Amino acid sequence: MLFASRKPAPSGPVSFLIAGLGNPGSRYENTRHNAGFLAIDRIAAKAGVSIDRLKFKGLTAQAEVGGQRVLLLKPSTFMNLSGQSVREAMTFYKLPPERCLILFDDISLEPGRLRIRAKGSDGGHNGMKNIIYLSGHDTFPRVRLGVGKKPNPQWDLADWVLSRFTPAELKELDTAIEHAAEAAALIVNGKLQEAQNRFNS
Repeated sequence: MLFASRKPAPSGPVSFLIAGLGNPGSRYENTRHNAGFLAIDRIAAKAGVSIDRLKFKGLTAQAEVGGQRVLLLKPSTFMNLSGQSVREAMTFYKLPPERCLILFDDISLEPGRLRIRAKGSDGGHNGMKNIIYLSGHDTFPRVRLGVGKKPNPQWDLADWVLSRFTPAELKELDTAIEHAAEAAALIVNGKLQEAQNRFNS
């Protein structure tokens, strides 16, 4: 699939933040814990932008998503400190949590499945936990991307989330990532319920 060439940033104020969570660096590329990075990269590709401007302790790009001007953000702080980056961007643009969409991995869902929520707890996810802790709010809309549960209880959780997907899982994940990008376009337009109805599984 060919994506549009790089486009200039849309004019007007940023009305929404979309942050994809993951760990920076080549050793973490395409690992389960980086599903949020993969999803936001898809959103950027569909918008014709590259997330390559260093700002807010992360890599950013301004883009048009769903007809809205948004900031795309990939924190560079490592997963457990994601809230530092997200909070800086929120503060700069004076955005409430309700206008900050977070994309991240979920080991309770199988690859290919999505779970969209308007708010809620961190669900045991360290990146989301830090965002909620530093912001003092849990009212962030979020898209959780399934990455599969540990194959057996003896697996160390850190080893599991930092493992890579099988080819079959990647195929399922690609569908979920495309759906996450479509859901993001709906959510920034206030259509979270529609996104849930279409993509929750």
